[in-house]
Amino acid sequence: MAEDTARRLQARPIAVTKAAPPVSTQTILLIITLIVVTLYVAADILMPIALAVLLGFVLTPIVSRLERWRLGRVPSVLAVVVLLFLAIIGFGAVVGSQLGDLADNLPTYQRNIHTKIESLRSATASTGDRGAIKQATEAFRDLKQELENATGSATPAQQGTTAAPTPQATPATPPRREPVPVRIDQSDTGVFDLVSRVLGPAMTPIATAGMVLVFTIFMLLQREDLRDRLIRLVGSGDLSRTTEAMNDAGERVSRYLLMQVVVNVTYGIPIGVGLWLLGVPNPLLWGLLATVLRFIPFLGPVIASAFPILLSFAVDTGWTLPLLCIALFVAVELFSNNVVEPWLYGTATGLSSLAIIVAAVVWTTLWGPVGLLLATPLTVCLVVLGRHVPQLHFLEVMLGDRPVLPDEAKVYQRLLARDPTEATELAEERLGTCSPVELADGLLLPALSLAEQDRQRGTLNPEGRQAVAEGMASLLDELSDTAAQPGDAPHVLCVGARNNLDEAAAGLLAYLLTGRGVRTDVVPCEKVSSRTIASLGTAGVDAVVLSSLNPSALGHSRRLVRRLRLHFGPHVPILLCLWSAHPEAEVPERASAETDANLVATGMAGALAELEELNIGVVAAPAPEPTSPQT
Repeated sequence: MAEDTARRLQARPIAVTKAAPPVSTQTILLIITLIVVTLYVAADILMPIALAVLLGFVLTPIVSRLERWRLGRVPSVLAVVVLLFLAIIGFGAVVGSQLGDLADNLPTYQRNIHTKIESLRSATASTGDRGAIKQATEAFRDLKQELENATGSATPAQQGTTAAPTPQATPATPPRREPVPVRIDQSDTGVFDLVSRVLGPAMTPIATAGMVLVFTIFMLLQREDLRDRLIRLVGSGDLSRTTEAMNDAGERVSRYLLMQVVVNVTYGIPIGVGLWLLGVPNPLLWGLLATVLRFIPFLGPVIASAFPILLSFAVDTGWTLPLLCIALFVAVELFSNNVVEPWLYGTATGLSSLAIIVAAVVWTTLWGPVGLLLATPLTVCLVVLGRHVPQLHFLEVMLGDRPVLPDEAKVYQRLLARDPTEATELAEERLGTCSPVELADGLLLPALSLAEQDRQRGTLNPEGRQAVAEGMASLLDELSDTAAQPGDAPHVLCVGARNNLDEAAAGLLAYLLTGRGVRTDVVPCEKVSSRTIASLGTAGVDAVVLSSLNPSALGHSRRLVRRLRLHFGPHVPILLCLWSAHPEAEVPERASAETDANLVATGMAGALAELEELNIGVVAAPAPEPTSPQT
């Protein structure tokens, strides 16, 4: 029986699950092109759905709160929709009454406008014939006369020299007038045609609003079912990643909308109060418009400020009120952009500043003003997709606010580009929050390790290694502010094992030791070769540190340690530093066993600790403060 079972299992084919082939770049570009074309062509259908989704993000927390109060799904949705309608109607009533009051007072401002125009005219006339406006007017008038003369008929003198005498012309025959066709339109102009002609332009936004309302109600009623269908459609095979992506997108969009409401309210209230204090009519209207219009990126604040500023020109006979209005809007806008928004937003959207501008341009091109309103929420969803879908990771790189390169890669890239100034700025910024040892282990040494990895792969040429080494030396010179060490200070030789990158790592350790009161000399690898090592002096050397960024080259390190041992003798301790090795790996133990090094370290902190055991570079404890004698 067992043999038959085994035979059947052997004969049965085993299904092998093959991994899905990676999507090519051409396929991704084709898909993106199709999506953009679909968004443009189907804008009339997709815009109401997008607006409904955005409105659903706003209303879902309120509906959920009412449901937790045992109100039920349908009554909760209806209550929220009714409250939304009441808020819109109330807002429209307030704005309508303010506009009516403004329209009633506009004729009284005509005299002020006329006064300003007369003041400008009198100011122009007071400057005499050399006034700028008058000169420009005369110049345009002369230019117009020149053009008329150039395009007119020739002068009589020119006609006499160029034209031959002609016989007396016969009277011109009047041109024949073409008959005007008359068409009698016998179609009946009914009431429906008149209504469609008058109300036709307003039907499109009304229909769009109705579609948004219907979509919003159904999304609120069936939000769990829509969520499950979306999960089934997008990623039922990876529920964890799909759920995380949906939660991330929902939280970011909801947080953005909430913070946008708070920012707009904190913007509209100071505008309304400031205009009221300045004496601009209808400050409530301008405060409400400033709050609502600021939902539109970039253009909203400009439109909100234009109306009250223009009104201030008409209200005041002088120029003080318009200037004060301009100063009010500029001050509130600067405070909101530089204080309120960074404090409230933080990382709410996850978008870079450039991404917000590009998104506004793209979505406005596709969907017009509605696209401008939806630009940020839709782009947030794209960034979330790029964060959780590997094939769309380029979206997060292009649009997200996460650092694309880590700081050590930035330092390495700047050194490679022969720009140590920016690398020094990064190091100084990090040094403001950590110690020099943490700076070396967390930023500068990893940058040199990246250079060594590129060298081992063959992608870093000798010129690049030289640029990195010289840039690191220049960076350390900018960071170092230690005075010359006394002659009786411990003396340590920091030796580069193989190339100038190892020499740069040795210089980094020398920078730390110099800050601890140790005299150091950085020795390049050429001076410890078998032919030139004899030129190194042995007197006064307390320790030798051999720096290597390649921990796998233990054979070369073993030969160098033996050569240094023969030259300096057994009384000088030798510390072997394998900078790229992990502290918990077996490399330090193996290096200690295979070489004659007295000590082995893998990081700057470990190297300083090993030297402190030899009483080299010991940080002295601060002296106790003198106490006052007791009386």
